[in-house]
Amino acid sequence: MAKKKRQQPRPSTPPLSLSLLLKLFREIKRPLSRAEVVRELKLKKRDKPAVKEMLAALVEQGKLIRMRRGYGLAESMNCVTGQLEIQRGGFGFVIPEDSRRKDIFINQRDINEAWHGDKVVAVVIKENKGQRNNEGRIIRVLERGRKTLPVKLYKKMRNGDWLCRPTDPRLAFGIMAELEDQTLELKQGDIALCEPGERIDPTMWEGRITSYLGPESDISVQEALVKSNHTIRLRFPSGSISQAEALPNEPAEKDIRGRKDLTSKQFITIDGATAKDFDDAILVEKMPRGYRLWVAIADVSHYVPEGSPLDKEALERGNSYYFPQSVEPMFPERLSNGLCSLNPNVKRLVMVARMDTDDKGVTRNTKVFPAVIESHARLTYGQVKLAILDKEEDTRAKIAHILPMLELAEELARKINTLRSRRGSLDFDLPEPEILFDVDGETTDIRPKKRHFGHQLIEEFMIAANEAVAHFLIQKDLPCLFRIHPPADEERLKTMFRLLAQTDKSITMPKEMTPKAIQALVASQKGTDKEYIVNRMLLRSMKQAKYSPENEGHFGLASEEYCHFTSPIRRYADLVVHRLVKSALSLDDTSQPTSSIPGQKRLFNIAEQISKRERAAMNAEREILKRVMVLFMRDKVGGTFGGVISHITDYGFYVELREVMAEGMVRLSTMDDDYYTYWAHREMLVGERTGQAFKLGQTVEVILEDVSLERLELNFKLKSVTGSAKNYKELI
Repeated sequence: MAKKKRQQPRPSTPPLSLSLLLKLFREIKRPLSRAEVVRELKLKKRDKPAVKEMLAALVEQGKLIRMRRGYGLAESMNCVTGQLEIQRGGFGFVIPEDSRRKDIFINQRDINEAWHGDKVVAVVIKENKGQRNNEGRIIRVLERGRKTLPVKLYKKMRNGDWLCRPTDPRLAFGIMAELEDQTLELKQGDIALCEPGERIDPTMWEGRITSYLGPESDISVQEALVKSNHTIRLRFPSGSISQAEALPNEPAEKDIRGRKDLTSKQFITIDGATAKDFDDAILVEKMPRGYRLWVAIADVSHYVPEGSPLDKEALERGNSYYFPQSVEPMFPERLSNGLCSLNPNVKRLVMVARMDTDDKGVTRNTKVFPAVIESHARLTYGQVKLAILDKEEDTRAKIAHILPMLELAEELARKINTLRSRRGSLDFDLPEPEILFDVDGETTDIRPKKRHFGHQLIEEFMIAANEAVAHFLIQKDLPCLFRIHPPADEERLKTMFRLLAQTDKSITMPKEMTPKAIQALVASQKGTDKEYIVNRMLLRSMKQAKYSPENEGHFGLASEEYCHFTSPIRRYADLVVHRLVKSALSLDDTSQPTSSIPGQKRLFNIAEQISKRERAAMNAEREILKRVMVLFMRDKVGGTFGGVISHITDYGFYVELREVMAEGMVRLSTMDDDYYTYWAHREMLVGERTGQAFKLGQTVEVILEDVSLERLELNFKLKSVTGSAKNYKELI
């Protein structure tokens, strides 16, 4: 009897997945229909529905493009997935998800149905070499950046619907909105929240009003609409609230066990007068050959395990959000203002960076470890100024028990500041606005925040701790979530040097645009009439700092190793760094609980998320400041103000006012004494007939002609030129 031939086992088909489909498209190198995908992967009939769903998912993600008879790989069709950012001029830029790719300029006519903040697919229609952006056209909206839009109500229609318009000036369309709740009492001019529906025509959409915010003149309403514009989360999910409520009011004995007891050490906190969350405490001791600087940071990671509901919500938020009258914290108040806040005279768990320096303030040795402390005093920046800088006797008497330590801290901080300045760290002298309110919540003034060395003292110690911890992790050969700041725009810096050299022959172009070369320029212009121009142009040349697991250094601080370690209550990046530090300690000490070390891909994803939310926080802060400014200036139309030219364009110039921290524009269309030409190479506007010139930093008098909350604009008319150089010949 013949032996039966043994059948060879069929090679197993890899499990069907999105990555398998993408791999197939990359290997075949041409568009494929659904039937071709099934055939190429040797799938069975029962797999067809799953393939259909996966192809649709890849289209939704922007990885594949739906074509007439199949699907094409987006990256092979010169398509880019990213977020659309629309500018006030109506054009926009797509910021690619792949950070290695250049931003894509989108002409207003090519934006199609996309809105500011949407996740989109853009096809590149023109590639530009060098510094210039590529140009493209949006072909698909993958995901709306905002599901709900704040709108202003303009007119009630006969059928009860409302004609309204988004409060964001970058959304240039109207909405015909019905009421979700017919009992809502709305008035013309009020602000409401609306869920947009289908597009009716190029300038009109359908929608549904879901809730009422209030009158647009109310600052709290303006804050609410800004939070909605930037998708800032207002409520904590029940899971994170339950986790927070289950935590103790004070650290338990089991939490303290194994930590260094530093409760007898004279730690203090220094913060703003209205601060409620204190995440850093400092202590300085004199040593035989220098100083010992202790920086204790709230150990939030002890109470927030990775992957827990509190952790997931904190990552989603990325950071806390600060507004003139409210805060949206990263953690519930139970943690941020209670258990994790370094309040005075109570035990708190901390992570400590202890730095031993030489007599000049150079850090020679760093130790990082968990500890328990008890803050001995809660000081404000104002108290530090009165006691240390002004030597005010009453204040000094009130804090006599910590005064010697505080004076030692000032001594060390000044030495560290000198070291930082010598290496080229940049400090911009540009005022930040402070909004003052009366008891009714009405704005009474917008003025520059007063800064002094009391603020600088804490900043110097926090920078030192952040650098020390980054160095600690690098030495351990462990990952770190770095705070990186790319070099400034070289072309803009060269333009600045050329502009200044035209009127000051002592200013020469440096061979290399290092922080030290830029700092030398800033120092040389301090106290001169060009100081304002230098600070403004430098600010415009700086790039956005962000987070990354790859260390690229921090240009602004002239720091080679820098991370964020000092604010885990309000920044998720610091929480990640604390966990990485604990991983390093657990590798050194078997008595420490072992912490998992996240992979590079995980850190990249975290860095991308928190950098995105940080940009949202910054943009929200700018928008609310602008809205408060416009509301404050509403009753001042017709008034005359002195100001400084802060920015020049081919259609006019912006003026920063001196009397109040507000900025508006003088348009060329309001200047009928001459025809003006924009000289970009000199940052000037020059009259063709008179030769009258307008340049950065020049002082002018203006009349406030118009205030528009819809466009977030102040429009001025020029009254007189008060700057010394009025004719372009004086500037050559």
